[in-house]
Amino acid sequence: MAATASNASNGSGRTGSGRNDKDAPPPLPAPLGVPVADSHTHLDMQGDTPVAEALAKAASVGVTTVVQVGCDVAGSRWAAETAAAHDAVWATVALHPNEAPRIVHGDPDGWSRQGTRPAGGREALDAALAEIDALAALPQVKGVGETGLDFFRTGPEGMEAQEYSFRRHIDIAKRHGKALVIHDREAHADVLRVLEEEGAPDAVVFHCYSGDAGMAKVCADNGYYMSFAGNVTFKNAQPLRDALAVAPLDLILVETDAPFLTPAPYRGRPNAPYLIPVTLRAMAGCKEIGEDELAAAVAANTARAFGY
Repeated sequence: MAATASNASNGSGRTGSGRNDKDAPPPLPAPLGVPVADSHTHLDMQGDTPVAEALAKAASVGVTTVVQVGCDVAGSRWAAETAAAHDAVWATVALHPNEAPRIVHGDPDGWSRQGTRPAGGREALDAALAEIDALAALPQVKGVGETGLDFFRTGPEGMEAQEYSFRRHIDIAKRHGKALVIHDREAHADVLRVLEEEGAPDAVVFHCYSGDAGMAKVCADNGYYMSFAGNVTFKNAQPLRDALAVAPLDLILVETDAPFLTPAPYRGRPNAPYLIPVTLRAMAGCKEIGEDELAAAVAANTARAFGY
């Protein structure tokens, strides 16, 4: 989940009187020739669009599988329930890095942009982690995440809770044999340090990859997957494109992180899984390979990473 936004657009906008173009969903892109998966999305944040409708729209352009990601206990339960109800959906479960300090220290001023809440201390965090642990055992849950570290919004007082939670999520992923889905914002060195200290699970996915080419080489050396989102298309994202250029083809995934990070030329408008082809085509251009070749690799990589 993009840490810079907390509320999704409702995704049901229309142009014309009373609505701005930026509120309207982008048009359907041309379908992909090879079906792919959206490796990271938030269907629960995409306004009032029914899940079945979102999945049908995605499938119509070749996005036949989505990974629904949990960010707190309630969202993780919803992800597991939705995956159980829809064959095209797999789930991941976790406490987002910004959720852990909110549980421990509270959020009286709404710093996280997720709403205020009282402090619960370490006991409350352990109770939430126990629920994530139980959900991770479900067969439709294929990953533990998004977890990791986010030093953009959490101050020094919350870093201990974040790192404790991250280490616990690594343990949960390893015990259940599930992929670890990492949210890493302004914390590259510390994320890599904790992974090394704890010992990484067999499958590690850097969601919305945000490192540079040098970090991509480190990830490649460790066999970590790198999932690229719509921000790889942004004008100011040359470091991401440099990273994509050096990332091995067998370690690349694609995602929307919808409703966030809508790819250009639709930046700022509601994102959804059906827009994966826009990002994938831009990625293929960056890699200087055909879109079918990239789509085939991404599809195989996503299935291998999440074990479905």
